[in-house]
Amino acid sequence: MTRPETAPVRPGEELPLDALREAMRGRVAGDVDDLSALQFPGGFSNLTYLVRAGDPARGGQEYVLRRAPLGPVPKGAHDMVREAHLLEKIHPVLPVAPRPALIVEDPAVIGSPFYLMERRHGTVVRTRLPAEYRDLPDAARRMSGALADTLADLHAVDIDAAGLRDIGKPEGFNARQVSGWAGRWRRAREALRDTGDLPAPDDLNDERVIAWLEAHTPPESAHTLVHNDFKLDNLMLDPADPGRVTALLDWEMTTVGDPLVDLGLTLTYWTMPELPGGAPNEVGAASPGFLGRDELVARYAARAARHVTSDPQSHLAALERALPWYEVLGHFKLAVIVIQIFARYRAGQTSDPRFAPLAGQAGWLIREAWRRIREQDARA
Repeated sequence: MTRPETAPVRPGEELPLDALREAMRGRVAGDVDDLSALQFPGGFSNLTYLVRAGDPARGGQEYVLRRAPLGPVPKGAHDMVREAHLLEKIHPVLPVAPRPALIVEDPAVIGSPFYLMERRHGTVVRTRLPAEYRDLPDAARRMSGALADTLADLHAVDIDAAGLRDIGKPEGFNARQVSGWAGRWRRAREALRDTGDLPAPDDLNDERVIAWLEAHTPPESAHTLVHNDFKLDNLMLDPADPGRVTALLDWEMTTVGDPLVDLGLTLTYWTMPELPGGAPNEVGAASPGFLGRDELVARYAARAARHVTSDPQSHLAALERALPWYEVLGHFKLAVIVIQIFARYRAGQTSDPRFAPLAGQAGWLIREAWRRIREQDARA
């Protein structure tokens, strides 16, 4: 059975519809006097809602509202105003990026700055092949190709022509990635110091992972748009064609930097088995019909090579030599993301039961990063 795309709003995460109605009045299309909201329940970070202004069957409009999670958030994180302004620039040059419709910076309206964007329709694939694709014999391969191709197209955006170069500092990007994520990890770990949720540092090898990343940081391979959380369930796919992407979502951490940081994190998601406390993962490199890790890299390289070289094979060989560092960084970044969410859960800032196993998942990711480092050092 296919999981519903939306659900009733979780208790404690309701929107103040009266205030939202007045913020929308005269600024967006639709009957704001007939305003309702449901929640997209799949995400683990920002809160995302389906807002209806009138009945869509009678000319009403649907919007997606995004706001930061409840409770204190790290400085600079969950900046929905920045995300919306980025989409204003990215949408015209990369149509899979949704168009923002309204940006509200005043936190007094709903408790946090937020924005509305156009609603896109499509299928989001998480850990299982959805029912609409199960009778398509090549569905898994087609969506695998769409994943690789969309990432390559994202990295092909002309950041200068689109006015996007100044959204980040590409020089020194990789070194800042390591120092920034290491600082976030250490702060979250300190917040959990007396809880027993994480193994001791010497058992987990987290500081050894950080030291290896610091010691082996490469120069940037190129300067491109970087999504920073590119994965299959941030794509919406055509329900009738799993090879066609209708939307790329979650642009919060987008910047300009090294495109292989994106590819490394994508491969982290793509090659993960079931994590502690998580749902069985039937989507990705280890599942029948999907592109394996090496095939996904080759597909990405073939499409990306059109923009950087006339020799796809040399481009693929260079990617494979470079990728181990980026894949270790991908595992470490994802560990930081989930431990930050778990720390908020442990502090009582959210009661979402999905967050309970995240400390175990963070620990697995750190141990996997360390295992890969030892393999890489053994080959060196």
